[in-house]
Amino acid sequence: MWKYVVKRLVLALITAFIILSLTYLMMKLLPFQRPIGMASDQWRYYEAQLDYGYVIKFATEQKEGYGDLLFTTEGTDLVKDGNNWYYYQRPILEQYFNFWGNVLTKWDWGTSTAIQFNASAMSIIGSRLPVSIGINIWSVLVSVPLGIALGIWAALKKNKPTDHIISTIVMVFISVPSFIVISLLIKWLAFDLKLFPSQWPDATSTTQNKILGYFIPVMALSFGSICGYCRFTRAELCEVMSSDYLLLARTKGLTKTQCITRHALRNAMVPIVPSILAEFIGILSGSMILENLYNIPGIGGLFVLAINSKDYSVLMVDMAMFTLISLTASVFLDISYGFIDPRIRMGAKNNG
Repeated sequence: MWKYVVKRLVLALITAFIILSLTYLMMKLLPFQRPIGMASDQWRYYEAQLDYGYVIKFATEQKEGYGDLLFTTEGTDLVKDGNNWYYYQRPILEQYFNFWGNVLTKWDWGTSTAIQFNASAMSIIGSRLPVSIGINIWSVLVSVPLGIALGIWAALKKNKPTDHIISTIVMVFISVPSFIVISLLIKWLAFDLKLFPSQWPDATSTTQNKILGYFIPVMALSFGSICGYCRFTRAELCEVMSSDYLLLARTKGLTKTQCITRHALRNAMVPIVPSILAEFIGILSGSMILENLYNIPGIGGLFVLAINSKDYSVLMVDMAMFTLISLTASVFLDISYGFIDPRIRMGAKNNG
């Protein structure tokens, strides 16, 4: 088991390296996005890029071999020693190796060019990550017990009116995207009934408003997850309840409730519990559009903002965050099978 865990961790690191490498190289193939601002701020930005190893500067203008001129101090009040400085991009492969050097040795992912000019990309992510994690955790805490409880109820009432009603509602809501749900919730609960804020409360809002601000996005993210858990739980529990070993337990004198709690639920949970981690990944990716619609300052909305503003450093660290969360969840997903059911040992040799 431990050998399998180590193997999965190594594969996850290799996968993350490949994803981030491809993302970085593809972004570098896009046109360079020059920062806009005062000459002194731009000069400070290019000096930082010089330290990162992404640009090179000369005391004379280079006509050939270094591509387009990025920035020059010529004609600005930055010239104090009588020299003009000319900044050019280094070759992409040099930037690539310098990028990994900065990340691995200094954990420095670069600076923002548009969202918060000259601010550290990591600090921007750090200020927004707790909001996204909080919303997604609350969504999981709401959707998991409700979804599993509805699934158990539907399985116990199989082919009865209760089962048909729950299944119909599930099929309706699971087909509706979360951004449609949140749009309807905003109109109904925020504008019509005025029960909750119509957008994410800002830092100056009251504590009550900040708490109420969680309701609409959490509900929008939870609807689809509740339906998914309900349908999956019902299917697994119905299959387990019709198995031979459960019929044998009934013939030995166990009541229906005892059979379900002692045997059926435990075996049905083997595929259900790992699906919670997979659903968390889906919720996190689905919150990108939702955060934009509700003006939530999270990493999902930041990802879209970084793409639109061509802020490549912020986009890179945001991609790294999503990759880390997804791969970590997938590793726990694989490992969890062995802990839920001791009969399952991932990576064990088949002695048969």
